[in-house]
Amino acid sequence: MRDFHLPGRSAVLACNGLCATSHPLAARVAIDILREGGNAMDAAIAAAVLLGICEPASTGIGGDLFTLFTPPGEDRVLALNGSGRAPAGLEAAQLRDAGLTEIPLRSPHAVTVPGAIDAFCRLAEDWGRLGIGRCLAPAIEHAEAGVPVAPRTAFDWKNQADTLQGAAREFYLADGRPLAVGDLFRHPQQAEVLRRIAAEGRDGFYAGEVAQDMVDSLRALGGTHSLEDFARTRCDYTEPVSGRYRGIELLEHPPNGQGATAILLANILSRFDLGALDPFGALRTHLEAEATRLAYDARNRIIADPDHTARLDYMLSPETAAGLAALIRPDRVITAPPAPGPGGAPHRDTVYLCVVDRDLMVVSMIYSIFHGFGSGLASSKFGILFQNRGAGFTLEEGHPNEAGPGKRPLHTIIPAMVRREGRVIMPFGVMGGAYQPVGHVRFLGNWLDHGLPPQTAIDAPRAFLDGGRLNLERGHAPDVARHLAALGHEITVPDTPLGGAQAILIDHARGVLEGASDPRKDGAAIGY
Repeated sequence: MRDFHLPGRSAVLACNGLCATSHPLAARVAIDILREGGNAMDAAIAAAVLLGICEPASTGIGGDLFTLFTPPGEDRVLALNGSGRAPAGLEAAQLRDAGLTEIPLRSPHAVTVPGAIDAFCRLAEDWGRLGIGRCLAPAIEHAEAGVPVAPRTAFDWKNQADTLQGAAREFYLADGRPLAVGDLFRHPQQAEVLRRIAAEGRDGFYAGEVAQDMVDSLRALGGTHSLEDFARTRCDYTEPVSGRYRGIELLEHPPNGQGATAILLANILSRFDLGALDPFGALRTHLEAEATRLAYDARNRIIADPDHTARLDYMLSPETAAGLAALIRPDRVITAPPAPGPGGAPHRDTVYLCVVDRDLMVVSMIYSIFHGFGSGLASSKFGILFQNRGAGFTLEEGHPNEAGPGKRPLHTIIPAMVRREGRVIMPFGVMGGAYQPVGHVRFLGNWLDHGLPPQTAIDAPRAFLDGGRLNLERGHAPDVARHLAALGHEITVPDTPLGGAQAILIDHARGVLEGASDPRKDGAAIGY
């Protein structure tokens, strides 16, 4: 139990349904959907699309999503890949010939075709109860009426405003300035797009005037995108990947998501007695950072488009983890390639949410435009922000993740679930770009190795080895940084906290749901 003398959040407990998101309006909308007879999938879709209005720097309909979910009352976990592909005209050789060594973050070459809307429509049809129109209604209402900008959202808006270019500045700035806390953000043009999707399904986005607006805008900026690229966009059902950690089964989304990286990290760290260490001390953080060096090096060499990821079994193998763990020294930093690899940059934005309903349908969903405000580019008529997921490709010739026509890039976003003795007991996720696999394993370690309840496990301080520097949140004790520096780490205190997280723990014996939401974001867990 937490010390009630000190700041903190209590767990949110409910019996009939619960949603945890990074914005309270979205969590409330999810509960409204559940109370009127929708299921967890309906609620997740409604909340996610609304988050694009509540947190436009983090997500939107020009982005992608991945989800893990269970059918009602089952412990079978399904996965859906809602990530888009590079346009047919994208050729790595042409970009190399133009003198590029990587895909520029704020260019049309980084814009992959949005996959999220196709995924929302498919999920609503296959697994929802209320239909896509009802799921989109809250976002339409709030896009028209406006959403007051919340504190963390305003922080991100100010930090990322300079990335907005051209038409995007008209839609996402107020008289040239970022919106501040309490300002109303309205987006009637996006409300119109959502109305068309509600009426026409995916064709309201991937065909007709909306698609033409996106294609014309991208081609005017130098992109190769075509109406055919948008029309052929389709999500895919797939199978989760999994691994064992401290008596539980960790389920992650397969490539092109980086979920296998979290499993490799967990397998490496399971070779150490983390439970005997100070949970927020230097040695645990050092071991985590060294495991990150090794696991992310494997990620950067292996994970790519599903059709080009050939060594996934190697990443998931306990023998691989044992060999890498043997390289880690508790008394000094080892020499290894820096992380995070392709698409790496100082700041990444995403939203994650999870929902459990009274029938124990469980949804773990993550939805993103990658960097803050994505590519910084938007369509000229409807103001649809384009993601820059193509920056996750490499231009290295022959690499599995080399940019190419119709390929999906290495993706940072990963939803997760936990099963124990065959039963799903928790959906969870950690936002924060490349940080996410480390965030998953740190959360699990806090919960399983150190016995912290989910909310406390989320609140706890974080660290991330990024590009050779160890980012250390200010929540660590001062001597932790000194100790880590003595081991050879280059320490940085980041301006932005590391990610955000949500989780819902299912107490099957008592029929109670326990929700947790990260104070690093504006969000909340809400139940009924």
